[in-house]
Amino acid sequence: MRKAWIIILIVLLTGIPVLLSAQVNNPETETDWDDYHYELYSPGDQSFIISLGVVFPIAFLGKGGDISKIDPPIGGTGSLNLNYYITSSVFIGAEIAGMFLPVINGETLFIIPLGIKFGTQFILDRFEFPISGAIGVSWRNFQDEGYFGLYMKAGGSVFFRTTTYWAFGLSSNLYWFPEFRADNNIHGLFLDLTLGARYHF
Repeated sequence: MRKAWIIILIVLLTGIPVLLSAQVNNPETETDWDDYHYELYSPGDQSFIISLGVVFPIAFLGKGGDISKIDPPIGGTGSLNLNYYITSSVFIGAEIAGMFLPVINGETLFIIPLGIKFGTQFILDRFEFPISGAIGVSWRNFQDEGYFGLYMKAGGSVFFRTTTYWAFGLSSNLYWFPEFRADNNIHGLFLDLTLGARYHF
């Protein structure tokens, strides 16, 4: 089972760079960047982002300290994001993601976060640096036991714009998944690293 997950992760992580290479080398998509300007985004613009990558559990903190039982310490993640620009550099949006993490007894932890986003970005030539946060709810399932609760995250990205519409880049986010239970509150901390494609319209 774990070998299958590793194969899936390798396919996902190598797929986006291949698409990026095809996009950059396609003459039909090349744009004259002589007219490039920093106010590329305007109020009312939107962007759609799809990302795939890996997620690392940092800690599961409860009454007994770190109760993490993740082995291997890596899982997979993917997300869809839609952002709306209030100004040329400030945006709000929504996201839905999915995560899976294998554990030592052969079981798998599944998490589906759904939240609202807010952030800003800085532009330097063709490079764009969004910084964002999110808050929302998440569904978690482990050993047929479900939990519905809060999540929060913060992170940043770097995108390289290849055309007027498309940009590709790397993102990293820190997640906090608290579970408030009668016998023991648990706080899960995760870090993801993803490759993303962003379409600006």
